[in-house]
Amino acid sequence: MHDDGYFDEHVAARYDQSSADMFDARVVDPAVDFLREIAGDGCALELGIGTGRIALPLSQRGVPVHGIELSNAMVARLRAKRGAENISVTIGDFATTTVDRSFSLAYLVFNTIMNLTTQTAQVACFRNVAAHLEPAGCFVVEVSVPDLQRLPPGETIRAFHVSETRWGLDEYDVATQGLTSHHFELLDGTLQRRSIPFRYAWPSELDLMAQLAGMSLRERWSGWKRELFTSESRTHVSVWAKAPS
Repeated sequence: MHDDGYFDEHVAARYDQSSADMFDARVVDPAVDFLREIAGDGCALELGIGTGRIALPLSQRGVPVHGIELSNAMVARLRAKRGAENISVTIGDFATTTVDRSFSLAYLVFNTIMNLTTQTAQVACFRNVAAHLEPAGCFVVEVSVPDLQRLPPGETIRAFHVSETRWGLDEYDVATQGLTSHHFELLDGTLQRRSIPFRYAWPSELDLMAQLAGMSLRERWSGWKRELFTSESRTHVSVWAKAPS
């Protein structure tokens, strides 16, 4: 693994293109609307800011945004975009890296909490967020619900993307709550493979992490438009609030 983690120069150079669906306004705008409302008149901290998919439009909506990001290569792509001069970024692991200011909102989107591959690291992230939040500030996480109930009996692999040039497979390890995403892509006639480890967590486990950090669940939805969260939901957007002073 490179110093930039799994999002090194090779990945960063194609990240926006390979995740083009997530950059669609129909995906981005509801998330920005939701986060803008939660932020109020305060500042926002994005953990794993990447190339600025959410941070840039949120900043353009008048919310001051600071990011924490491990990958210099991803931040270089952010810096090349219009409006990036208004966003400050600290390089580091978002589970432990600190910023000398407080925020009304901290957020993690697009399954980024799963990039922390141990329970210890995920708990540390919640505590790190709580330390950065103002009293009554909120932590928002967008993450998938583990898809185990949709796997055929005895199977541990599920395809999440299939096209003529790209295939994506998720491989579950139930014993460790591990999830490895395997990406296969045909580029210039050559098949390239990239595998990224994650750790999945159920919503109730995340609630306990928040509780350990002094936060409590304020609301949970199945999407950014506040769709009802049910046992059939494939993702959730959860909001935990820090106790008022």
